[in-house]
Amino acid sequence: MEKREQFASQLGFILVSAGCAVGIGNVWKFPYICGMYGGAAFIVMYLLFLIILGFPILVAEFAVGRGSQMGMGRAFEKLEPKGTKWHNLKWISIIGCYLLMSFYTMVGGWMLYYAYLEITGKLSGLDVDGVGNAFSTMLSQPQTMGLWAFIAIVLSFAVCALGVKNGVEKITKVMMSLLVVLMVALAINSATLPNASEGIKFYLVPNFSVVKQTGFGTAVFAAMSHAFFTLSLGIGAMEIFGSYLDKKKRLGGEAVSVMVLDTFVALMAGFIIIPACFAFGVQPDSGPSLLFITLPNVFNQMAGGRIWGALFFIFMSFAALSTIIAVFENLIAAFMDMKGWSRSKSVAVNFIIITAISIPAILGFNLWSKVQLLGEGTGIMDVEDFIVSYNLLPLGSLVFVMFCVRKNGWGFENFIKEANTGEGLKFPNWARAYMQYVLPIVVIIVYLKGYYDFFANHEPAQRIAWMAFAFLLMLVIFGIVFFTGRKKKSA
Repeated sequence: MEKREQFASQLGFILVSAGCAVGIGNVWKFPYICGMYGGAAFIVMYLLFLIILGFPILVAEFAVGRGSQMGMGRAFEKLEPKGTKWHNLKWISIIGCYLLMSFYTMVGGWMLYYAYLEITGKLSGLDVDGVGNAFSTMLSQPQTMGLWAFIAIVLSFAVCALGVKNGVEKITKVMMSLLVVLMVALAINSATLPNASEGIKFYLVPNFSVVKQTGFGTAVFAAMSHAFFTLSLGIGAMEIFGSYLDKKKRLGGEAVSVMVLDTFVALMAGFIIIPACFAFGVQPDSGPSLLFITLPNVFNQMAGGRIWGALFFIFMSFAALSTIIAVFENLIAAFMDMKGWSRSKSVAVNFIIITAISIPAILGFNLWSKVQLLGEGTGIMDVEDFIVSYNLLPLGSLVFVMFCVRKNGWGFENFIKEANTGEGLKFPNWARAYMQYVLPIVVIIVYLKGYYDFFANHEPAQRIAWMAFAFLLMLVIFGIVFFTGRKKKSA
């Protein structure tokens, strides 16, 4: 087995971890839901839940990684008490990473393709229908989507093949630095557009009448859910970087740095998108239509729009590729740890697997568009996203928390010792009761409410059946957590 690498610097660790957290969904979703649920009022709630929900789970993932010096392939196996079965839960992480990449590589390809379209001017001069048709045409052409997804896969694995220091860290540092510079430039440009002040007001000024209209409980849950999902917790995407981290700094401070950078990118995305939409009289919308139809139309109306459009999609490509590289590294490390493979062998095998499993999501928009397993209008990507976002992320996060606090797991004493090794922000001892009793309940609420909302428009019988399925999955997890061997491993 190859000797385990470490990050060359703390900054590298922070930028790589934040690069994993900074995803495409965060950029197109955060500005929309922020305005939808009261602007600054939502931001305050979001930041609160980021601290009380995201922070302890993020520290738990980092601690498991650094304490084991392993990826999720063997992390639980190394830290669990003898005779327990926590290691069986590693498949939540491994399967989750594969499923996430089965469609995320395709979406990363979309970003690269649209950067190409903007750079070459192929969207310039098109009317509203023309821009909309360009997106529809792309979705109808599996060969186009397949080519650009393949480019995203090749680029990302090439980075991982260079290793942690010379590949993942060095190149992600450059991408994240350029991403921040591009965001600031794009935000300044948006702020100078006519009527931009109205967009900024919509985005940042607290509007409690909107909160009242949508319902306070709905707004609170939206803030809670976004704070939970924004950091990509639960499938070991953060754990792997903890395993490459030295013990100079306490993990609480490192987690705060990652959260701050992730939040900065989300907030800056709002400063780019919302004022631009208001300046040209379009309503901010969520999902692909905002990025691939609304914004290209906005760029076409903007002075120097081709340049700003190209810069925007280059920025989005960096956001996508930084996440893909991070998750690829998790999968590569899993097989290096479990099988003792070299990095080159793990890269080669995973390259073949990822390329193959990316095909169904691409075909789901054209040749296999009649496959609608989650109801009319859904596709294969929706199924893959549903399994990851609504199942594996919350259940995986629950596993990390319980592993770090339960006596038949790693145990709070071992967790807190690892978290507080080094200098910096100390993780509080009083958080034990919170992590053991309160946090799991909050995660379960997010999990079950997510299921309920996703199937809210289905027939009652279908909704009940899916909720029963959700409970069954949760009971399986609890069965392993609570009834696995109880012998405590000595610290």
